[in-house]
Amino acid sequence: MDGIIPLLKERGMTSHDCVFKCRGIFQTKKVGHSGTLDPNVDGVLPICIGKATKTVNYLMNSGKVYKGEITLGFSTETEDLDGETIEEKDILKPFEANEIDAVMKQMTGTMIQIPPMFSAVKVNGRRLYDYARKGETVERPEREITVTSFVQTKPAEYDAENKRQKIYFEVACGKGTYVRTLAVDLGKKLGVPAVMSDLTRLESGGFRIDKAFTLDQLNEAKANGTLESLLYPIDAALTSFKKYELTDEQWAIVKNGGFLAIDSFNDEQMVALVYENKIRCLYRLNSEKDRYQSETMFDLG
Repeated sequence: MDGIIPLLKERGMTSHDCVFKCRGIFQTKKVGHSGTLDPNVDGVLPICIGKATKTVNYLMNSGKVYKGEITLGFSTETEDLDGETIEEKDILKPFEANEIDAVMKQMTGTMIQIPPMFSAVKVNGRRLYDYARKGETVERPEREITVTSFVQTKPAEYDAENKRQKIYFEVACGKGTYVRTLAVDLGKKLGVPAVMSDLTRLESGGFRIDKAFTLDQLNEAKANGTLESLLYPIDAALTSFKKYELTDEQWAIVKNGGFLAIDSFNDEQMVALVYENKIRCLYRLNSEKDRYQSETMFDLG
């Protein structure tokens, strides 16, 4: 079987756990996920099966949407509730909605973000969380991220007894964005410590949470013999690319990895080549040769 399953990842599981479970369900080692979700985060995790594993990078490059909760008044070493508290400050007066909205608006667009120490980003061949767990510090690489929107979804709630305030949000962002860090940075802009206290991924790779399947549903479909019907085709991961219909003669060239002259795309950097109603491969523009050349082959059958 080849295709993509939008999995509804449960809390308490790692993304690797999900891949391991799907390998058993689909009875293949060729399984990959398109964007890690922390164990304490639930939501959409696109899982690629068989030949679709070649689309993982393209799915990861797509935008994502999250909903969640930020708590103002304390911060942790992990930027979420899994870590030890490292700073506290009572919120004596709740922030008004317009104050929060103004800061969120400042945090949209293209910007530089420094990933948290408790993250899987590699520095000198080691994961940042390896350094963090040993109490070591290391210079973290800056990365450019894009936040399309960052808004409140309902009025913030103030806890007068504990001097805390909760902000409820939805954020649409690009690849590599740490929402935990957005939460902390929002607090910094408001002048108080903050932590991401809840997070759910609503959309990833074009798949919405209402179309996602649980592991239990996959197991049930396997028992009923309907598992393959739940798979989305490889094409679902490649909707951002312009499509080009191949002739029989061109298909013969493509199957052997040959160059193609395609004049109708006005120097489009990457195109999806279609034959017999299926995307067979991606071809990339080679400017020096003024031709398109093979980038990723999906299906030569």
